[in-house]
Amino acid sequence: MPSPLLTALPHPAALAQWRNGAIRLRQWNDRFERSFSAMTHGRGEMDPGATARLQAELASFALSGHEVSRFEIERMTPLGPEVFDCTLAWVRDRQPMDDQILISAIDRTADRRVEVSLRRELISDSLTALPNRIGFGEAVEGALGRCCGSSQCSGAAARSTVGVLIIDLIRFSRINEALGTMAGDELILAVAARLKACVGNDIVLARLGSNDFGICHSFATGLAGLMALANRINTAFEAPIRLSNLEIAVDCAIGCSLAAEGDVEPDQLIRQAQTAARVAKTTGRLEIYRAGELGAARQRFFLESHLRDSLQSSGLHLMFQPIIDLSTSHVTGFEALARWTHPVLGTIPPTDFISVAEESGLIVQLGRWALQEAVEQLRRWDERLGERIPVRMNVNLSPIQMARDDVLKMIGDTLRLTGVDGERLTVELTESALVSDPANCSFLLDALKRSHIAIAMDDFGTGYSNMASLQSLPIDMLKIDRSFVSDMMADHDKLEIVRAILSLAEALGMKATAEGIEDADVAAKLQEMGCTFGQGYYFARPMTADQAFDYWSARSASATH
Repeated sequence: MPSPLLTALPHPAALAQWRNGAIRLRQWNDRFERSFSAMTHGRGEMDPGATARLQAELASFALSGHEVSRFEIERMTPLGPEVFDCTLAWVRDRQPMDDQILISAIDRTADRRVEVSLRRELISDSLTALPNRIGFGEAVEGALGRCCGSSQCSGAAARSTVGVLIIDLIRFSRINEALGTMAGDELILAVAARLKACVGNDIVLARLGSNDFGICHSFATGLAGLMALANRINTAFEAPIRLSNLEIAVDCAIGCSLAAEGDVEPDQLIRQAQTAARVAKTTGRLEIYRAGELGAARQRFFLESHLRDSLQSSGLHLMFQPIIDLSTSHVTGFEALARWTHPVLGTIPPTDFISVAEESGLIVQLGRWALQEAVEQLRRWDERLGERIPVRMNVNLSPIQMARDDVLKMIGDTLRLTGVDGERLTVELTESALVSDPANCSFLLDALKRSHIAIAMDDFGTGYSNMASLQSLPIDMLKIDRSFVSDMMADHDKLEIVRAILSLAEALGMKATAEGIEDADVAAKLQEMGCTFGQGYYFARPMTADQAFDYWSARSASATH
């Protein structure tokens, strides 16, 4: 008869006795027999390892002197693994020789299956069923652990074999916008299938984001093997992917990183590859992570955070560099230049924070602030003079702001609120704006011209504009880049380039401004060659608003005298 103790237990339980170094089951309840019938009837288990584990735990407990012991047993069955939380406890008798061990086992199989399912969802991408960002991080960690733990990885070169590739699908967002999210999902599935065919089953492939895939593998040949795989991927995407009746060409940027010779964290290895992928989107070719790039990325993120705060707290200011009529020496205008002096970081060069602003999207907020402040300053100069000051204000317009912002409304609102006429404003844009979106650029410039706003093409000669663009767009001014002007007296080729630009401007009915004039000889030569305006350190460095007004006053008085 089962003991009252066994009858009272709601889960599988049995009583065992320790005799002469052997364990023998004496009693058990019905649930124990259903779960462990092979053990109770002396038959061989389908999973003998689980039986051996239980017997070993019983023997160890009997000899340990402990009163209670807990452990977990997992065993295989025809329906899959079963998991039991087991507890061993002594049931003492008046006669020590009759002491017994109570075995209780709680079935955790259902809980474990739920855990496994949740775990699978946690580390898997719901669309492609590939590992997601979390699963990929664990795969990279496992690959690094296997490499460093292997006896073959004792040398520094051998440790540099774990490679990570990041594949970033270019223009994926446009496909989503044009065809819808269902078509986007179909494209992602097709890309995943093509990547899977490239890498096979031995290499970890993951989907890290909406349009990012990751690959991790231990390459026996190091960098050569990693590059060979990257080239296979590029080759695989040379053929377009067919979606319904459409054939879509898929361009991807690939960035790679290899485990460093010393210890490297999985997250760091992934970030290195992501940094290389961002560079690849710019260069259009396969990029391998180089030391220092990750530090530069951290620095850009650091600057972005501080720039956001500075824009919200009015931490930036404008400086003004005069634009001079080379034939009369009159100040005809000022170019407004954003400057940033941080209380802790000090002076941040414009080349640093402008690129960060464009990359992060803060250029829209920065551009709006610069235009508002520049036009407002023109109004303040009018008030100080008591009449309208006869100078124009030049303001730079980023191609990214042109694409993302309602530039026409922004400029119109600013002019209306300040009471400044559009004919006193010159908008400077770069040649890249024409190349990136010529149709939108043409519409915008035509609208600006209707408001009597002048258009200047900045840094001319360094971009990719063509004669057709220059002829069709309402451009008033070509600004010759300082790289051609600064040492043109000593470089015949640069002198001829400047001469050609001036001839082009004359032929198209445009005026020209030379940037970077640093001495009188260059200024005189430019005037002789027909250049209308000039700016540079020879005339004045960028100055504050009060200094700029005083400079204009002094120069006007001198010219009048």
